[in-house]
Amino acid sequence: MAGKKESTFINMVLVLFIITLVASAALGGLYELTKEPIATAKLAKKLKAIKEVVPTFNNNPSDDMYEVEMSGGDKLEFYPAKMDSTLVGTAVKTFTTQGFSGYVWVMVGFLPDGTINNYSVLEHKETPGLGTKMADWFKPVDPTKVRLSMVEKLGKLVGIKSGDSKGSAKGDSKSIIGKNPSTTNFTVSKDGGDIDAITAATISSRGFLDAIQTGYNEYMKNKTKEDTSHE
Repeated sequence: MAGKKESTFINMVLVLFIITLVASAALGGLYELTKEPIATAKLAKKLKAIKEVVPTFNNNPSDDMYEVEMSGGDKLEFYPAKMDSTLVGTAVKTFTTQGFSGYVWVMVGFLPDGTINNYSVLEHKETPGLGTKMADWFKPVDPTKVRLSMVEKLGKLVGIKSGDSKGSAKGDSKSIIGKNPSTTNFTVSKDGGDIDAITAATISSRGFLDAIQTGYNEYMKNKTKEDTSHE
C-alpha cells in the first residue's frame, strides 16, 4: 500500500514538472513572438511624438540623438530637429517618478530658447479619467469645446462677450504651450505655481510638471551640444 502511494506521489510530481516545463516554454515563446512587435510599436509612437512636438524639420532627429543619464540610472533622450541645418527645436523624452502610480514618460518639444512648443504623453499608469487627462489638459483650450454656463449662454445670445475672456484666462492658466520655465513657475497653483492642476488629480499634475521641468533643466544644460557638435 505504501509503495502504491509513493508511486502515485512520484507520478504527480512528474506531471507537475512537465506542466511547468511546457508552460515556461510557451511563455518564453510568446515573449519572443511579441518582443519585436512591441519594440516596433514603441519606436513608431516615439517618432510620431517627435513630429508632434517640434516645428517642421527636414533632418532625421534620431541621427543626432544624444542621452543624459540621471542620478537614478534612467536616461533622458534628446532629438534635435533642424531645417536646412538650422536648429528649430528639440524633442526631449523626459520622465518623472512622482506620478500617482509611479513613472510618467513625456516627449516635450522645446524651441531653441527653451519655450515649450508642444508635448505628447508616452507612457504612464495613472488613474483613468483623472491622471490620464494630462494628455490634453496642459494644452490650450479648444474654443469649440468650452462648456459655457447658462448665464454665459444667455449673454452670448444677446451679444455680451464676458464669458470669452473667462474661458481664455482659464485655458491660459492650464496650458504650458508657448511658456518658458525660465519665466513661468512650472508647479501647480495649489503649491504657489502658475499652472492649474488637473481637477482631482493634483499628484499626477505635480508629476507631469516635474517631468517637463526636468526636461527643460537638462536641455538648457546640454544645449551647447546642439549649438556646436551637432552643427
